[in-house]
Amino acid sequence: MARINSNIPSLIARSNLNRANKDLDTRLQRLSTGLQINRGADNPAGLIVSERLRAEISGLNQAVDNSERASSVIATTEGALSEISDLLNSIRGLVVEAANTGAVSDAERAANQLQIDSAIESITRISNSASFGGLKLLNGELDYILSGVDNSSIAKAQVYGANFAGQSDIQVDVNVVSSAQTANLYMRGDYPSAPTLNGLLQSSVTLEVAGPSGVQVIQFLSGTPITDVVAAVNSFKQATGVSAALINAGSQSSGMVFSSAGYGSDAFVSVKRLGNSGDFFQTYELGNNAPVPATFSFSDAPTLALLSQSNRDEGRDVTAVVNGALGTGSGLNISLQNTTSLTLELLLDESFGTTTGSTSTFHITGGGALYQLGGEVTSSQQINIGLASVAASRLGGTLIQGELQFLSSIKSGGDNDLNSRHFSNASSILQTASEEISITRGRLGAFERNTLQTNVRSLQTAVENLTASESNIRDADFAAETSALTRAQVLTSTGTSVLTLANQQAQQVLQLLGG
Repeated sequence: MARINSNIPSLIARSNLNRANKDLDTRLQRLSTGLQINRGADNPAGLIVSERLRAEISGLNQAVDNSERASSVIATTEGALSEISDLLNSIRGLVVEAANTGAVSDAERAANQLQIDSAIESITRISNSASFGGLKLLNGELDYILSGVDNSSIAKAQVYGANFAGQSDIQVDVNVVSSAQTANLYMRGDYPSAPTLNGLLQSSVTLEVAGPSGVQVIQFLSGTPITDVVAAVNSFKQATGVSAALINAGSQSSGMVFSSAGYGSDAFVSVKRLGNSGDFFQTYELGNNAPVPATFSFSDAPTLALLSQSNRDEGRDVTAVVNGALGTGSGLNISLQNTTSLTLELLLDESFGTTTGSTSTFHITGGGALYQLGGEVTSSQQINIGLASVAASRLGGTLIQGELQFLSSIKSGGDNDLNSRHFSNASSILQTASEEISITRGRLGAFERNTLQTNVRSLQTAVENLTASESNIRDADFAAETSALTRAQVLTSTGTSVLTLANQQAQQVLQLLGG
């Protein structure tokens, strides 16, 4: 080589040495950080995908924390509800004891009332004080806000879950498609073959009257007025759960009707004739739960066509459509469960629930406890549940003679305190209160077990898989990088030696000058 202005071998050696040095720097950086993608230039597509995976992993990790925190909230709530359940059981025992009036003195009953007052005050205190991190749990703060509830149609409404899905409120439409009915058995009061006995019993008869509460046997003599039969049946109403009335008020010859005290398929009436006397006695039911005719008469052909001989009849549960979904009826109660948008229970007013085609509308305008259970803030990854107040003035709502009465009515001075001796009413309210607490505990337990715990497990599995995928894209393979580092070190060393030799070649030109 006889040129010195351009040392091409040196340029080539220097270029290769620079590449080797860059490769060495890259290997050292990857080994020091543990990542094969440290900036966008390393792998633009891989960086985009891995950052998306990292965002998903971050969201899912927080969702796991959210679910675990929600479990802690539920555990705290459940502990408070357990105490309330124990208090209700103690109150029930005191009411049952006080009902034993033949063996309990007024002083003992007053002492029981003091214990009941203290227990009810404790329930309200727990309602007001149960909290988690400053969040009130049982005072109604986490309950849904309802607007426009017509108490003449819906006596009590409890919303357990509602998915607003970006809406400011939810309209709830209730349409009764099949009315609730009591169990009814009808008896004639007129005798075409013996009109002189109209309104009277033709002969002596012994009746067994049975209902949901029990059985009573009542004997009647020949010629007893039907009004006396009605009075006798009603005198055992609390013992049997069966009442009686004239079919047409003031007319004994119109006959009488035996009716269950409550509505629904659990309510029944059974009236049987015992012994050989009283062949005339026969009861009838309306076939297929037909509605009671507006004008009921045993001499009316259309009415007679609806009747069939029977000594037992059962009531019918109300059937209603709520926002297009068929609710489950139980007496006058409507329950809408396991729908994606709405879960609730309604206690219908008697006149509303016994009228087919009646409608009512109200709105859910907010409230509830929202739990974010997924990595994306969307309604499909959120659960909204309601926790109603368990204060004594809100717990145990029961329809008693058309009026909704609560646990607070059992306190001193209330309509159902021990001095009122309305022990049956108090027992019904306590039964409802206990069921409400049990249902709430059951719902929370099901939410924790079937939603939160399964959600945590599924999210943890997703985090593991996404982390593995992100690691494949972004993490450095130390075995490969160590091997590449050795290669880069060798290339750098040899490149330096080669560059030295290439620079020395230009000095050979001096030999031509005789230097």
